[in-house]
Amino acid sequence: MSATLEVESTLTDRYQTTVPETVRRALRLGKRDKIHYTIRPGGEVVLTRAEASEADDPLLGQFLGFLARDIANHPERLQAVDARFVQRLQSLTGGIDVDLDATLSADDE
Repeated sequence: MSATLEVESTLTDRYQTTVPETVRRALRLGKRDKIHYTIRPGGEVVLTRAEASEADDPLLGQFLGFLARDIANHPERLQAVDARFVQRLQSLTGGIDVDLDATLSADDE
C-alpha cells in the first residue's frame, strides 16, 4: 500500500505561494509551466499539471526561444531584408487570400 505524502506552503500577503519541491517533482513541473486546479464539491482541490492546448506548439516555442537567445548573443548577425527580395516575395504571393482561422481540409493536414 502506498503512503500519502502531505506538504504545505504559505500564502504571501499578495496570495502567492511557492509550489513545494516535492509537488513540482511529482507533477514534473518546470519554470513557466501551468497548473490546473480541480475544485470538488466538498471543497477538496486537486492540482495537476496543465496539458498544453492545441494552440500551444512546443516546437515553435523552442524555436522562438532559440532565435531570441541567438539575437541577444549575436546582434551583429542581424541584417536588413533586401527590398528586391521583398518585392519578389510579393510578386509570388500577390493576390492570394488566406484565412488563418479556417480549418484545414483532410488533404492539407
